[in-house]
Amino acid sequence: MNDNFWDNVSRYPRYLITITLGIFFFLFGWLKPLLQKPVTAIALVGLMVSGMIFVSFTLRAMLGLG
Repeated sequence: MNDNFWDNVSRYPRYLITITLGIFFFLFGWLKPLLQKPVTAIALVGLMVSGMIFVSFTLRAMLGLG
């Protein structure tokens, strides 16, 4: 019974990596046509950068950093 438990626990990191890569490939496939045109590519990159900055500022304010 002990071996079965650790076998199951050791599968979770592999499951997490698989789910993360699946989401990444799905989103990349969905965004790939938008990156073909320069105007939408610039807008998409600007949206991603501004989203990351927003999350960063929000977390800093919530955690009381800097």
